[in-house]
Amino acid sequence: QVQLVESGGGSVQAGGSLRLSCAASGFTFSMFDMGWFRQAPGKEREFVAAVSRSGSSTYYADSVKGRFTISRDNAKNTVYLQMNSLEPDDTAVYYCAAGLRPLNVYSDRSYMHWGQGTQVTVSS
Repeated sequence: QVQLVESGGGSVQAGGSLRLSCAASGFTFSMFDMGWFRQAPGKEREFVAAVSRSGSSTYYADSVKGRFTISRDNAKNTVYLQMNSLEPDDTAVYYCAAGLRPLNVYSDRSYMHWGQGTQVTVSS
């Protein structure tokens, strides 16, 4: 039973921070690239960040570069998204996802497993 369970979402003021966690089970976590995507009301799901299997490579959308940090702990089967300097445009449901290489980390079509999402709301 593959599961990805996001947590850590909530409501914050602009400029604040949140750390999202995604706990994985039911598959060999260390063999998968992990990504974070988000979907705002009325908008398409978009790429946020991704990290390679070992954690040695990271990728970010231009909109979050310098503010967000993705990391993973393979011993804990968990991927994180540290979000700083949050902006109202960051408001969305955030999803974690797992995919096997070769893959385009920026494309949601590359990912096989998805979490249920966690809401992030940033007020101004």
